[in-house]
Amino acid sequence: MRALIAKHKRRDVLFALLGLLALMIGILTFAALFVDMALRGFGRLDLDFFTSFPSRHAGQAGILSAWVGSTLVMAVTAAFAVPLGVAAGVYLEEYARKNWVTDLIEINITNLAGVPSIVYGLLALGLFVYQFGLGQSILSAGLTLALLILPVVIVATREAIRSIPQIIREGSYALGATRWQTVRYHILPYSSAGILTGIIIGMARAIGETAPIITIGALTFIAFLPPAPLQAEPPYLSFEWLLSPFTVMPIQMFNWTSRPEAAFQANAAAAGFVLVAMTLAMNALAIWLRYRLRRNIKW
Repeated sequence: MRALIAKHKRRDVLFALLGLLALMIGILTFAALFVDMALRGFGRLDLDFFTSFPSRHAGQAGILSAWVGSTLVMAVTAAFAVPLGVAAGVYLEEYARKNWVTDLIEINITNLAGVPSIVYGLLALGLFVYQFGLGQSILSAGLTLALLILPVVIVATREAIRSIPQIIREGSYALGATRWQTVRYHILPYSSAGILTGIIIGMARAIGETAPIITIGALTFIAFLPPAPLQAEPPYLSFEWLLSPFTVMPIQMFNWTSRPEAAFQANAAAAGFVLVAMTLAMNALAIWLRYRLRRNIKW
């Protein structure tokens, strides 16, 4: 018996070492790429790089239109994907009856999470650009990426809700709460950390997507900004920017990496560093929000 226990312990240690090795390979690979981009593009990371439009001259080129376009596209993506995805996940997990229809929906949602992004681009090209007449605009790009990450948000929401013990629901119902009150005051607060993690993972995927954005006609060179969402005159809020042409960070990087000059390669490295920093900032925000939410629930 002791020999058998010792054998299993050795296997546990071996498995832990293999897991640690796999983790270190991933972390070190990412760190090496991140440091390489930082070293190659650090000389271009100044205020002018963030406030200048793209240019034929590498020393004068910047990412102003690219990072503004990425920010606006991500705002539209979140505005559509987050409420729809969370609502669909809550409905499927808490309200929908368990029958062949819901089983079919679940299978399709799971399959859609693995569909190549170019397929979503082709779908958006025919539906949003031509059928709905939205054109090659920020709104089309945001809706396309919203469709792309919607299955991820739905699956993450359902998994987070499933992790809530059934006794929480039973206790709420025993005190006379309705189903919506149980979902509103118990299920959603307790599962908010997992839901938020899924949302951030989806947004991090969307911000780096290139294929569907190119498919719907994003510009590779743009030297102007969309109209401002806020105005000094009534009604103070403008939606003209939704139908404006745009570009995003990955396309700007692709444009620069396709040029042979070393200066443009440095620009692409600097833009890649900024894009990774934006993604890391999104994940850091998610960690902070999870901490706050869990602390509030604890108290």
